[in-house]
Amino acid sequence: AMGVSPLILTRGYAGGDESKMLRRRLADTSTKIGVGANRAAVGSSMLQKYGHVDPCDAFCREKLACNRVASGKSAKIGVAILDDGMQHRSLLRDVEIVMVNGLTPWGNTHFIPRGPMREPLSALTRADIVVIHHADLACEAQLETIARTVQDSGTTCSVFFSKLAPSHIFEVHQPLQRLSLNVLDGMIVLCVSAIGCPDAFIHTVREDLELIQERVRQLVDQHNKQ
Repeated sequence: AMGVSPLILTRGYAGGDESKMLRRRLADTSTKIGVGANRAAVGSSMLQKYGHVDPCDAFCREKLACNRVASGKSAKIGVAILDDGMQHRSLLRDVEIVMVNGLTPWGNTHFIPRGPMREPLSALTRADIVVIHHADLACEAQLETIARTVQDSGTTCSVFFSKLAPSHIFEVHQPLQRLSLNVLDGMIVLCVSAIGCPDAFIHTVREDLELIQERVRQLVDQHNKQ
């Protein structure tokens, strides 16, 4: 919207399927994708390559508005987004956004490797925004409990709610082509998932896509798909 290019920095686990998905999804935009464990080094390299602008600067805002009218996008990077970067303390950031899974917000409350937690809840005091995701799959009482826990952590950040809503599907052999969801009407579909929260995916398949029948197979998160 600002007419600048966002830079997404991701670690690129295992085979790097996430970065491939992002590139495919954002192929028709000016978004840059940086992959590497040292995201400070990767980000610095990308900024040197493409240049950067400060979208908060008044002069830049006026200039970017002209660029947006002229071309719709800029090659220069205006904002960097870290995927899973809260523990990347070496990087300065303007906004800290924490995503909380509304279905399993804190897991078993234990830290890695005994549980999914990486930091205590008091770390939420560093957050500027907390987003409770999959809010449509949790009851109101659950959402209130999560929001209360966030507030009890001592943070004064804003809390928002979000949900997953499918918009289109991709053809396997033509990944840049987006197809309408109704192409699945009347089909028996095999759904394979290898994600951290398969319950939300299954709900989307059964409720939002309204398939007549589906087969669901769950693999472990980050499964090496052959």
